[in-house]
Amino acid sequence: MAMQGTCLCGACSFTAELGSEGAGICHCGMCRKWSGGVYLSVDCGNSVVFGEGAPVGSYKGSDWGERVFCKTCGSSILWQTQDGNNQHVSIQCFENPASFDLGVEIFIDRKPSNYALAGDRKTMTEAEVMAMFASGAEGT
Repeated sequence: MAMQGTCLCGACSFTAELGSEGAGICHCGMCRKWSGGVYLSVDCGNSVVFGEGAPVGSYKGSDWGERVFCKTCGSSILWQTQDGNNQHVSIQCFENPASFDLGVEIFIDRKPSNYALAGDRKTMTEAEVMAMFASGAEGT
C-alpha cells in the first residue's frame, strides 16, 4: 500500500510502501536526541522516494546507520541503514500516525525510567539489537 508523507514544512514530500516489520519504538540515546523523545517509526523496506528537489540531508551517526532530515525545517524523517535497504520512517510524517500498531520497543534497557508506554509489545535490549544487525538480519 503506497503511503504519502511530508516533513513539517512540506518541502520533503515522499511516497513509501509499508514493510513487513510494521511500526516500532526506539529508546536509544541517538534517537531520543534526534527526535526530541522516543522515536516512533514504521518499516518501509527500501521504498522511500522523495519528490524532486526535496531538501533532504543526512547524518551518519554510526558505521551502519544514518538519519535523514529536512534541511529547511529540520524535521526528523527517517532512520536507515547506510545502504538504504532498511528504512524506518517517523510515523509523525504521515497524516494519521495512530493508524500504525506499535509492535516492538528496541533499546528497552536504554529507556529513561521517568516514562512508560501503555500496551504490551515485544521488547529488545541494546545487545539483542546489535546482535541482530551483526548477523545481517533486518530490523529497526
